[in-house]
Amino acid sequence: MKVKEVAELIGISVRTLHHYDEIGLLSPKRKAESGYREYTDEDLETLQQILFFRELGFPLKKIKDVLNSPSFDRQEALLLQKKMLLEKRSRLDQMILLIERTIQHAEGEIQMTNKEKFEGFDFSQNPYEKEARERWGNKAVDRSNAKLAGMSGEEQEAMTEKMNAIYRKLAALRKEAPSSDEAHSAIKEWYDFLNDNFGSYSFEAFKGLGQMYVSDERFTKNIDQFGEGLAKFMCEAMAAFADKKEIERRSDLGD
Repeated sequence: MKVKEVAELIGISVRTLHHYDEIGLLSPKRKAESGYREYTDEDLETLQQILFFRELGFPLKKIKDVLNSPSFDRQEALLLQKKMLLEKRSRLDQMILLIERTIQHAEGEIQMTNKEKFEGFDFSQNPYEKEARERWGNKAVDRSNAKLAGMSGEEQEAMTEKMNAIYRKLAALRKEAPSSDEAHSAIKEWYDFLNDNFGSYSFEAFKGLGQMYVSDERFTKNIDQFGEGLAKFMCEAMAAFADKKEIERRSDLGD
């Protein structure tokens, strides 16, 4: 099947398939006589795997690593994906039930205690924190230190000043809504700065890092030197930025 046929079959954009090809995630072979890329049944099975992982919130880089792993087993992956989707459905069912009971409470049909109003929520785990901690753990620190060691004093000073300038810009906006256009633009500068200097970070990891700014007092103390409440503002702005990018991703996939 040609790329346009695959896009129409699945309901995603040709641009998305081209992007998967460009980053080496899914690259069908070119047919010698026509020069067009053609998707085999095996390619479509791989694409199905990619879309399952995307539905579960996996970043493209992580999906590529998983699919390229010598130990990757398609059947095992399907069973794991089923388990994760069932867990996701269970959480959604709980939230739907909570909403239905809340509607009944609002209409006077039942009475809910304050505790019952929040029984469907679970904040015991941050699904993005593990990836963020992995990316910002000892290996990430070692990489950043190695990069800094290879810079001249002037280069280090310039990078530090650029980082501080972004902090100051965000501090000046911390009284604004974290989802405002100004906040979005400024927090994108922070996202780009991290990616340019300390590796490649998914939107999920970026969101998780923002959570660490408020959950880890060391982050909070350092960031709030530029203005009280900045860590909280950055956490919320990073979450808004990541959520917006996720909506854009789903739109590209035709969701």
